[in-house]
Amino acid sequence: MANTKEIKNRIESVRNTQKITNAMYLIASTKLTKARADLDKALPYFQLQESEMKRIFQRRNDVNSHYFYPETGRKSAESYAYLVVTADKGLAGAYNHNILKAAEAELKKHKNTMLYVVGEYGRQYFVRRNIPIERSFLYTAQNPTFRRAREISNVLLNLYNTGQADEIRIIYSHMERGGLAVARKDQLLPFERGQFGKMEEVQPGEFRKEYEFVPNVTAALENIVPSYIAGYIFGALVESFCSEQNARMTAMKAANDNAEELLNNLSVEYNRVRQEAITQEITEVAGGARAQRKKREKQKAQKSGKETGGK
Repeated sequence: MANTKEIKNRIESVRNTQKITNAMYLIASTKLTKARADLDKALPYFQLQESEMKRIFQRRNDVNSHYFYPETGRKSAESYAYLVVTADKGLAGAYNHNILKAAEAELKKHKNTMLYVVGEYGRQYFVRRNIPIERSFLYTAQNPTFRRAREISNVLLNLYNTGQADEIRIIYSHMERGGLAVARKDQLLPFERGQFGKMEEVQPGEFRKEYEFVPNVTAALENIVPSYIAGYIFGALVESFCSEQNARMTAMKAANDNAEELLNNLSVEYNRVRQEAITQEITEVAGGARAQRKKREKQKAQKSGKETGGK
């Protein structure tokens, strides 16, 4: 059984750990608020780009771009490039595990794959399993910026434009309503034409405004696509970062709750052991006093007997 000193040391240790988890909760909360604000500021620009791409498809039916599947239908891809977005560290519940599990499942489906990783946690995970990584983007997970998203976008676009990868896919954490984060798998390139709408039909007598594209509609569209891809990656990076911080807040709150419960149990145990020690001390004092009293009585009786015998 532990003594009071050992229990007090355990209580102090738990309290120190609780201070750390509480600080991590507050830091994650601050980072989450800032990341959401940054994403809200950037979203209108990328939403406008998407709406412009939709407007092109709604006004012209002669769009021919290698960024889109041909009108005749999909071609079977032979090579794939995956961008996997993880965190730089753990202590975020099942956040990293869900992403890596989804990534491994995707990699098993195709033989010719190239892996690009955001986040130190994911890099170490694949290295330990001898899964080759083409490139790891450092510091991006903890500081998602549009400049870094553009850097990643340029690397992936070069793969696609040079024919090294037939399809570009991204696996990241998407935060749904209620704060639930799920692993999301999206295809970046090529696009489905139907993703941006179809040519609008003009009713008899209806006027439809035409747009002039310089030098042509294909060049205009292919000028928009790289920025759109960079914006999509930036949104995925920020959303993953938000999901990570939300998962860390949940994990730290659970740790705080467990620490509080453990402190309550240790306090009860400490009081019980302390009461037992006090009771034992009282018993020992009482036993000692009783022994001393008996000793005095015995000595007194012996003295009295000697006096009686002398007379």
